Amino acid sequence: MPWSPRAALFWDLVLGVLGTLAFLIDVGADLWAASQYVLSGRYLWAALVLALLGLSSVALQLFSWVWLRADLSSPHAPKPPSHCLALLHVLQLGYLYRCVQGLRQGLLVWRQEVPTQFDLAYADFLSLDISMLRLFETFLEMTPQLTLVLAIMLQSGSAEYYQWVSTCTSFVGISWALLDYHRALRTCLPSKPLLGPGASVIYFLWNLLLLWPRVLVVALFSALFPRYVALHFLGLWLVLLFWVWLQGTDFMPDPCSEWLYRATVATILYFSWFNVAEGRTRGRATIHLAFLLNDSLLLVVTWVTQSTWLPSGCLLQRLLPAAGACFLLGLALRLVYYRWLHPSCRWEPDQVDGTWGLHSLEGRQLPQNRRMAHLAKNFFPKGRDEAALPWKGEVNGVL
Repeated sequence: MPWSPRAALFWDLVLGVLGTLAFLIDVGADLWAASQYVLSGRYLWAALVLALLGLSSVALQLFSWVWLRADLSSPHAPKPPSHCLALLHVLQLGYLYRCVQGLRQGLLVWRQEVPTQFDLAYADFLSLDISMLRLFETFLEMTPQLTLVLAIMLQSGSAEYYQWVSTCTSFVGISWALLDYHRALRTCLPSKPLLGPGASVIYFLWNLLLLWPRVLVVALFSALFPRYVALHFLGLWLVLLFWVWLQGTDFMPDPCSEWLYRATVATILYFSWFNVAEGRTRGRATIHLAFLLNDSLLLVVTWVTQSTWLPSGCLLQRLLPAAGACFLLGLALRLVYYRWLHPSCRWEPDQVDGTWGLHSLEGRQLPQNRRMAHLAKNFFPKGRDEAALPWKGEVNGVL
């Protein structure tokens, strides 16, 4: 193989290793923080950290198990017996099993001088599910954990060193998960255009800059009214769940698991934008942005009227203007990305139907991740012709 494709395969393998290590480090850091809270007598904080960690882990295992059961009829590669897979997921090891499986396939592809189309397609198939699960874990566990840590820091007026480290790594990890998800979806495109370094930096930055103000205002509300933040989340979450249901999602293999997906998407929409339906999404994205912006402004007004409750008011007087500047800069970078860097493409009917798609040169059907290909069809706009420019499409994607 030429050096550039082989180098790209090696880079993907390195990113897979780093992503797996980051997941393990994040779990270890959460357990360490919970133990520190217990030792300092803050049992409620420790219980909240463990509850978020446990709920997100259970949801992640459910997604992984449902997808594996749906894929068992497709003989992509040898799998452990069904009871072994079930035991792995009961032990909360299903996601790690997928990561190891993806790394093994990536190493197999990289070691081949000329990888077969089937091996390359199967590596993409595995990485797509891993990226989606990582995105779910990010918004079900990492983002709420970050909000909790910021609320604790604001309420106490001080911060331990591990809290600052956790805050910085969480922001970077969340933005990285969104970038990784975007890169993964590009493998579903018929032309598979690579995400260049410049586009990657812009996509990473605008996600970071738009997410930071939302997390900050939610943390402010949590610090001021810790008893009412659950009610605020539940109220908005129900509205967002209803909105997702109205869009008629069809991502999971059965109706029951589809509600798990809709509930997860509603949680993502509480913090960020996530496109789940085909068609004109510019209006939906604008409505969601206006909805979150108005909610955030109401939370800021609440802080202004009740700021004496917090011991760290002086710091907040500097943080809130900085958060507003970050929001405007992130919005500008988002418009730049979708104006010049977001690809359009011509979708073929067989590119999104079925788990198995095109045939390889070896005469074998290539595995295709139907669920992720369907999301990619929603994510990337249809070009008016084969040479459609990015600015001729819709504003789709993940914020």
